[in-house]
Amino acid sequence: MGRWGPLVVLATAQFVMVLDQSVMNVSISTLVDDFDTTVPAIQAVITLYCLVMAMFMLTGAKIGDIVGRRRAFVTGLVVYACGSALTAAAPTLAVLAVGWSLLEGIGAALVLPALVALVADNYTGHERKAAYAMIGGVAGAGIAVGPILGGWATTELTWRVIFVGEVVLVVGVLLAARLLTEDSRGRPGPRLDLVGTALSACGVGAIVLGALESSTWGWVRPKDPPVEPLGLSPTLLLIAVGGTLLWGFTAWQRHRERVDGDPLLHLDLLRSAPIRAGLIGLFAQNLILMGVFFVMPLYLQLVLGMNALETGVRMLPVSVMMFIASAAGSRLSSRFSVRAIVRTGLVVTGGAVLALMATVQPDLTGLAFAISMGTLGAGMGLMVSQLGNLVQSSVHGSGRGEAGGLQYTGQQLGSSLGIALIGAIVLAGLTGAFVSKVEQDERISAQVAEQVGVAVGTGVDFVATGQIEAAARKAGLDDATAEAIVDDYGKAQILSLKAGLLATALLVLGALAFTRELPRTPPAPGDRPPGTATAGQREREPPAGRSR
Repeated sequence: MGRWGPLVVLATAQFVMVLDQSVMNVSISTLVDDFDTTVPAIQAVITLYCLVMAMFMLTGAKIGDIVGRRRAFVTGLVVYACGSALTAAAPTLAVLAVGWSLLEGIGAALVLPALVALVADNYTGHERKAAYAMIGGVAGAGIAVGPILGGWATTELTWRVIFVGEVVLVVGVLLAARLLTEDSRGRPGPRLDLVGTALSACGVGAIVLGALESSTWGWVRPKDPPVEPLGLSPTLLLIAVGGTLLWGFTAWQRHRERVDGDPLLHLDLLRSAPIRAGLIGLFAQNLILMGVFFVMPLYLQLVLGMNALETGVRMLPVSVMMFIASAAGSRLSSRFSVRAIVRTGLVVTGGAVLALMATVQPDLTGLAFAISMGTLGAGMGLMVSQLGNLVQSSVHGSGRGEAGGLQYTGQQLGSSLGIALIGAIVLAGLTGAFVSKVEQDERISAQVAEQVGVAVGTGVDFVATGQIEAAARKAGLDDATAEAIVDDYGKAQILSLKAGLLATALLVLGALAFTRELPRTPPAPGDRPPGTATAGQREREPPAGRSR
C-alpha cells in the first residue's frame, strides 16, 4: 500500500469509531419500534456508550503502554467487532446495550489512544502533520456522514446493515494491521494502577453522565430525575462528585510517583505548555462542533421537517471542507505557527457560526446555509490539522499512549459538555421565548396565556409544531387560538436556535483566550515544541534496588 498504507489503516479505524454514534442518533424512532421500548431507553443506551468510552480511555491508553500499542489496537478492534456483530443481531434491548454500549465502548477505549500514538510511531516531520490532519478530517467526516448513511440504511434497508458493514471494515483493518510499526513494544515490569483506574473512571464517568443527562434531569430545578437531593436536580451534585473523584485521582497519582510506583497517568505531562494548550484546543473544538451539531438537526428536522437523510446531505459541506482545510493546514504549518493557524481556524469558525445564525429562518436559504456550513468545516479543519500533532509531538515515544488517552478523554468531555450546555440554552430560550410571545399575543386571551405559562413552567421540549397544534386541539382551544399558539411556538423555536448559536460563538471567543500557550513560531526541521514532556522517560527508569 506504499508509504501511506499505515495511515489508510488508522484512518479507517478512526472512521469506524465515530460512525455508529451518529448513525444511532438518527435511528432512535426505528429502534424504539424494533425493540418495543421507549425513547428514553434508547437514549440511555446511547449515553452508556459515551460513558464507557470516556470512563476507560486513560485505562485503555495505559494498557497499550503495557502490552504494546499495536497489540492494544488489534485487541480493541476485535472487541469492537464482536460488539458490532452482537449489535447487528441483537434480539433485545439488553443485548443491544451489551454489544453496542459495553463491548464497542471498551473496544474504542483501547483503540483510540493506541491509534493516535501509532500515527506518531509511523510518521515524522511533515508526514506526521499530514497524517494527523487526515485523522482529524476523517473523524469530522464520520460525524457528518453518519446521518446520511444511517438515514439511508434505516429508510431503505435496516439500521443493522451499518453494524455489519463495521465488522467488514474492522476485519479489513485487522488484516492490514501488519503494516503498522511502533516505537514502544510494551514493558514487562509495570502493572495497571487499579485504584487510579477506579478513581479516573468514576470521576470522568460522573461528569460525563451529569452533563449528558442534564437536559432530562434539569440543571438546578428538577425535571424528571431518578432522585431529588434536597429538592434539587442531581446534575450539579453528580458533576461535583466527579470533580472530587478526579482530585482524588491526581492525589493518588502523585502518591504513586513518590513511592516509585507506576501511575496510570504521569501528571508531568500536564506541566508541558504545548500539551496543555493542545488538550484545551481539542476540548474546545469538540465543545464548539457538537454545540453546532446539536442545533442544526433541530432546525433542519423539527423546524423545516427534513428527514435524517436530507439532514445529513445539508450538513455534508462540513466534512468536505474539513478534509480540504485540514490538508491545507498541514502544509501551512511549515510557514505559519500553530498558534496563528489555530487562531485563524477559531476566527473562521466564529464567523461561520454567526453566518449560520442569519440563515436560521422559517424557510431555508440553501446557498447561504451551504456556504456557512462549509466555512464552519474550513475553520474546524484548520484546527484539527494542528492540535493532534502538537500533543503527540510534545511527548517522547514512551508517553504517547498516555497523551492519547488524555486527548480522547478531553474530546469526550468537550462533546458531552457541548451538547449539555448548548442544549440547556436552547431549551431555556425556547421556554422563555414561547411564554413571552404567548403573553404578548393579542390573539390569545389572558386566561389561555396563563394556562400556557403554567403548562410550560418546568420547561418545554423542542418538538415539531404539529405536536403543539395537536396538543392545543386536544386542550379544546378554538382554531384561531390554536393557530396563534403554533405560530408563537414556531417563532420561539427560531429565537432559541439563534440563542444556541450565539452561545456557541461566545464559546469560540472564549477558546481564543486559551491559545496563548500554543507555539508561536513555525518549527524548524527536526525541532520539537518547547516544553516537551519528559515524564515518559522517567517512567522507563526502574526504581532504585529494583530491576525489570
